[in-house]
Amino acid sequence: METIKGYVSQIIFRNPDNGYTVFETVCGEEEITCVGTFPIISEGENIRVSGEYTRHPTYGRQFAARELEECEPEDEISIERYLGSGAIKGVGMSLAARIVRRFKRDTFRVIEEEPERLAEVKGISERKAREIAGQVAEKRELRQAMIFLQQYGISLNLAIKIYNTYQQDIYQVIRENPYRLADDIQGVGFKIADEIAARAGIRMDSDFRIKSGILYTLLQAAADGHTYLPKEELSEKAARILGIDRDLIEKHYMDLAIEKKIMVRGSHIYGAAYYYMEASVAARLWELNLDYDVSEQELGACIRKIEQHDGIQPDERQMQAVKEAVKKGVFILTGGPGTGKTTTINRIIRYFESEGLDILLGAPTGRAAKRMSETTGYEARTIHRMLELNGGVDGMAGFARNAEHPLEADVVIIDEMSMVDISLIHALLKAIVPGTRLILVGDVNQLPSVGPGSVLKDIIDSGAFSVVELTRIFRQAAKSDIIINAHKINAGEQVALDNKSMDFFFLKRYEADKIIQVTIQLIAQKLPRFVDASPFDIQVLTPMRKGLLGVERLNGILQQYLNPPAKEKKEREYGGRIFREGDKVMQVKNNYQMEWEIRSKYGIAIETGLGVFNGDMGIIREINEFAGTMTVEFDEARRVEYSLKGLEELELAYAVTIHKSQGSEYPAVVIPLLSGPQMLMNRNLIYTAVTRARKCVTLVGDEGTFFSMVQNTRQQKRYSGLCDEIKKRRDQEQSEENL
Repeated sequence: METIKGYVSQIIFRNPDNGYTVFETVCGEEEITCVGTFPIISEGENIRVSGEYTRHPTYGRQFAARELEECEPEDEISIERYLGSGAIKGVGMSLAARIVRRFKRDTFRVIEEEPERLAEVKGISERKAREIAGQVAEKRELRQAMIFLQQYGISLNLAIKIYNTYQQDIYQVIRENPYRLADDIQGVGFKIADEIAARAGIRMDSDFRIKSGILYTLLQAAADGHTYLPKEELSEKAARILGIDRDLIEKHYMDLAIEKKIMVRGSHIYGAAYYYMEASVAARLWELNLDYDVSEQELGACIRKIEQHDGIQPDERQMQAVKEAVKKGVFILTGGPGTGKTTTINRIIRYFESEGLDILLGAPTGRAAKRMSETTGYEARTIHRMLELNGGVDGMAGFARNAEHPLEADVVIIDEMSMVDISLIHALLKAIVPGTRLILVGDVNQLPSVGPGSVLKDIIDSGAFSVVELTRIFRQAAKSDIIINAHKINAGEQVALDNKSMDFFFLKRYEADKIIQVTIQLIAQKLPRFVDASPFDIQVLTPMRKGLLGVERLNGILQQYLNPPAKEKKEREYGGRIFREGDKVMQVKNNYQMEWEIRSKYGIAIETGLGVFNGDMGIIREINEFAGTMTVEFDEARRVEYSLKGLEELELAYAVTIHKSQGSEYPAVVIPLLSGPQMLMNRNLIYTAVTRARKCVTLVGDEGTFFSMVQNTRQQKRYSGLCDEIKKRRDQEQSEENL
């Protein structure tokens, strides 16, 4: 191994994620191109580098550096070069020359030991002298910290985050309790902290490790939709994750409860945040649930006027729904497709409008809000936009509308409530004051929300609020086999697969590749003409992410047929996937800080905002290699620029999981079906898939799988406590009334 010594004259390229750097080093009269991975390096630094010379096929002779050591500048020229290189903010070449002229080779000793003497140099105040000394010291500390953290396999980006959080305390944190990183630093989870801890020699049965593992298990449970876990199940899962005996787990529950990181309620253990959310939601719903004194005579007269306007006689339950919405502070309207939910919402809106009340309409997703606007004729917004998302901190949502700055409305109507999780309903209810009517609309038989909680189901099951379920399928809807068969699926009844329908088809195929071949033909050739839509409007919905008919495989194949490579289309590879201009993509994580804009036809931004959410779908409009960006246009013409170095939140969306399709409606859907896990392949899932289509459903695959899904009512148990919290509030109020 050879060693060269010189100074860094230019940094040509640097990858901020892993520290890989290409830089020029001046060694005497020679300039050498060096390549290597280093935690931190700056132009002007004097370095000693060990490695060997190699020959790059394009760039020629290079020095592949394995080790790099910073050297103190040995002469006045080196000191001046370093200080004036830009490494020290506010010190340019001329000021560096004056400093070195004054202190010569003693410059660094003066900066470190007598920084106030820098004020002897013209142009340096005492304050600036302290700043220069502070920067020199910080750079030395940062370099030492980076080298220390690299021993534990910590990436450069993460190392800088850790240093910025703990400064000189990093040594104590890493050696004593690296699990603090999971609590304190966004993007560090238990697994990363556990890897660092293992390298730091932390024992498997360390108290820090076990407590962090319990919290991680609850976090994983939340990702599966649970707001709590039973103690037995939590102990078992945590023990399995940690690889220790479960007896070592349970003794830590009391400590975590004292630290207010968990809440223990009988045999239920919550992450503290979810417990307080459920308790708050229950309390606020109860506060909103006022009775409004409206005479039957006035109400009846107003409803008759609305009937005359519509020219349609409502059925008894629709009439009851309007009355309950008017009389109650909290009202829930539920029912399957074709049962008149939209018609009923429209009548409720017209009643309140006739009374001169201010009405806000909302839905969890952009697509659901757009559909609500189209069916009601009134503006509907996503709940995030209604609450005026302002970005928040540490990856959590923050809203301008809250308890201090509530929504200005007399009536709030929210559609697609089955999609709303406990976090979103909590944020919404904080912004609604008592005296505002809240009307929640949804189909309780749809899949539950992606996020934790069973909000709509729990509110209905509590029995504490007025609920009207619409069950009658109206004449026009009865002409659609999509709607008829959706209700049959929900009731577990036999569905005819004879293809005599005009909008519900089943094409029997029993091999994955043949199913895919048929799917491509349907999307590219047959369905666009049949439903008067483009191939991009037709959505493939599949139960699974992995497997022969999973999202990951299907997207790669469908991309080749629906948006093949072309000279005029730029593309970018990221994480093993190809993104190409014209591709259909989906955001797969809530990003509350992401900026979007809506542009005029002249390209001028006419509206801007924050937030792109899990399930939002769009088209790649431009890949700009020079700027390092990719522009995606989402619903409502919202354009978002992604860095080409950070596309992990996007994936192709020619095929999406049925879970991800919640709240969306497409002109036609194609559902490939073969075998799958019994817990997943259930009635709930196939019902949700079928009800996503507006004009045509085509299932392709094994009819045996379809029939078994219709009969399979097993669902993964979702642990949530909102129903119990609401009942507790009701019982408490009743007992107070009886005193």
